[in-house]
Amino acid sequence: LASLAGAEVQRGSVGRGAQFVQGIMASDAPWLLLLHADLRLPRGWSTTVKAALGGDELIAWAFDLSIEGRNPSLRLVEVAVALRSRLGQLPFGDQGLLISRRHYLGSGGMAPLPLMEDLEFVQRLRQKGRIGCLGLSVKVNGRRWQRLGVWETVLANRRLRHEWRRGVRPELLARRYYGGTVEEKGKEPSNMETLTSGDPPKRSQGAYQKAQRRFMGSSSQPRLE
Repeated sequence: LASLAGAEVQRGSVGRGAQFVQGIMASDAPWLLLLHADLRLPRGWSTTVKAALGGDELIAWAFDLSIEGRNPSLRLVEVAVALRSRLGQLPFGDQGLLISRRHYLGSGGMAPLPLMEDLEFVQRLRQKGRIGCLGLSVKVNGRRWQRLGVWETVLANRRLRHEWRRGVRPELLARRYYGGTVEEKGKEPSNMETLTSGDPPKRSQGAYQKAQRRFMGSSSQPRLE
């Protein structure tokens, strides 16, 4: 789909941090809009982005967060994220990030980490200047929140961040998050049927999978996507 839309598709190593680095190095544009694959940009995003490029000289910009789903608890999470982004200057990767290549390189660039690459990068960014809000919300897929429960997902994310700050290796955190090794996560299925049907391969239980079994009474692993 990306190719049909005119994008240049890069193939590389597993891990979002490494993938971001590869994509950025393969481009030469003076501005970068870093996005996760499971979010959707709102209507009018291009106009808002263009206005930001010619506005205040900030270090970077981020969107607000909107999580797909009708659970009222999700709205509370969105408010908390907005406060964290504005007051704490700490937007996460699922909010997107608009930054000039000059600022990106001047901050040392993104580390090719398998997890926490967004937090590590933004923490360095905010030491160099203010991170602004674009005033529009990106829509993030809500399947994980619905499957595991809103507050258990919040707590699981918080535990991972806490362990990362304590010095736990990102590779280990990624293994807990994804429920298997980083290498296993990157293996492509032998055919498309594997993506849509059948039992997934046996993998170790990560934090989210354990939460699923505790809170939803299910021992099944989520299907590979």
